[in-house]
Amino acid sequence: MKNYLLKLADDTLLMGQRLGEWCGKGPYLEEDIALTNTALDYLGQSNLLFTYAASLESDGKTPDDLAFLRYEPEYLNAQLVELPNGDYAQTLLKVYFFSVYQKMLYTEMLSSEDETLAGLAEKSLKEVRYHYSHAMMWLTILQNGTLESKQRLAKALDFLWEYTGGLFDEVKGEDLLVGLNLAPDPKVLKLNWDTQIAADFKALGLEVPSDTFMQKGSRKGEHTEYFGFILCELQYMQRAYPGCEW
Repeated sequence: MKNYLLKLADDTLLMGQRLGEWCGKGPYLEEDIALTNTALDYLGQSNLLFTYAASLESDGKTPDDLAFLRYEPEYLNAQLVELPNGDYAQTLLKVYFFSVYQKMLYTEMLSSEDETLAGLAEKSLKEVRYHYSHAMMWLTILQNGTLESKQRLAKALDFLWEYTGGLFDEVKGEDLLVGLNLAPDPKVLKLNWDTQIAADFKALGLEVPSDTFMQKGSRKGEHTEYFGFILCELQYMQRAYPGCEW
């Protein structure tokens, strides 16, 4: 169970960290606030997941220890979430892909035999629905905007698509959790995700990429070249001032 919780917690931790980079740099005030609030939602989810993971251990590690004091190969996030923000089209497309994934994940998790996970899913699903609608709004604006906005969206899609498959990769022992109805089946999540993406892209006038190649290494502690840089920023305070508290 711990690895599964870390997989989910690492995703939201890194999504929150990346979106936080837009704070004070959004295209205008309302969007600056919207992205910052989304980042805080992700960090709130990660805190709940890290807290649950820490409670399962007897080694005295705190949620902060799990979030900030692991080594690079110990992070089990999907590679998609660690990719750089890029321009606004790339950022919102990444949020869109991730929000569709989370919407499918938490919807299925509502029926988990684990009451803590089911409760977390119920709380988080409300946030995820907003993330999805906000991202869809912006994809619509970009796709129906200028030639440049369409080109930027197309470029973002070309860059991000090959990392989306990693969202559905499994950690060790996840199949046992699925069999016990503790965790959703990632194969079902992928089918539901594909269906939603196809419907949304049709409405947007976008084509789903035909290339089936997907980057490998997600959920196994293998990362992109961007991960080391974001990890340095993420861990700086805890490394420089061990045990610091807010």
